[in-house]
Amino acid sequence: QVQLVESGGGLVQAGMSLRLSCVASGRTFSSYAMGWFRQAPGKEREFVAQISWSGGLYYADSVKGRFTISRDNAKNTVYLQMNSLKPEDTAVYYCNADRRLRIGAPGDYWGQGTQVTVSS
Repeated sequence: QVQLVESGGGLVQAGMSLRLSCVASGRTFSSYAMGWFRQAPGKEREFVAQISWSGGLYYADSVKGRFTISRDNAKNTVYLQMNSLKPEDTAVYYCNADRRLRIGAPGDYWGQGTQVTVSS
């Protein structure tokens, strides 16, 4: 089992950047596919980005070219660098871990979420 703790959310203006971090517990972090999902008010949770244990990268079309997911296995941490933020990126962002890689679909383990608000 793995526990996930996100940080790095906040309030920014459109066009600015934020970096989210997610620290995972346990000694098997490198064997998990990691991902970020988000949920805006009144909407369903949606896929943002994933990174496989071997470093394969996958993005939602809405964030491709603006967001970058990365991982540091030595620190048990996955990051989401968000550039050129738009008001429609406003959401609670959740870290996710999966023993398998199902592109665009979440695994069983979730963090508590971190709020990102982008003002116009």
